[in-house]
Amino acid sequence: MGCQSRTVRRGTHTAHHVGSKVRSTEVPNRRKNVNRSELVEAVAERLEVRRQEAADAVEAVIETIKAEVAKGEKVAISGFGIFEQFQRSARTMKSPFDGRTIKVKAKPVPKFKAGAEFKAFVENPRAALKKAQASAKKAQASAKKAPASKPNTLTRASASRQKASKA
Repeated sequence: MGCQSRTVRRGTHTAHHVGSKVRSTEVPNRRKNVNRSELVEAVAERLEVRRQEAADAVEAVIETIKAEVAKGEKVAISGFGIFEQFQRSARTMKSPFDGRTIKVKAKPVPKFKAGAEFKAFVENPRAALKKAQASAKKAQASAKKAPASKPNTLTRASASRQKASKA
């Protein structure tokens, strides 16, 4: 009998089973989709907060975008993109099941248009990261040079008491 060979793909890795030996290689062009829980994990790690707080924040952003777009409003996030509602026109199409012509009604659909910074980042992530890191260092340096101002902590009640004592 000959040697049996089979290939198993899981995620971004491929395991080649040849006889009793297994050889694993990473598939270079396989894309990994980031799901909601992985996004929440990344936000929690980046902001150094609990996972539940990050999940609440991500959920609030998503729900707000969905609600505003459903109302017909545009949601523009500077540097990222624009979420908006697009009115798809009525059209005719062929049914994939039996080939009949079907009339499809006009309906609103969500649309996303990527912003210039997001497009530039996707096109060349390394250059965009270097630029972001340089601007972050510049901002930190200017924050250290600026004198700390005393925050205005007066409430209405304390401000009115202060006025009364001066008079």
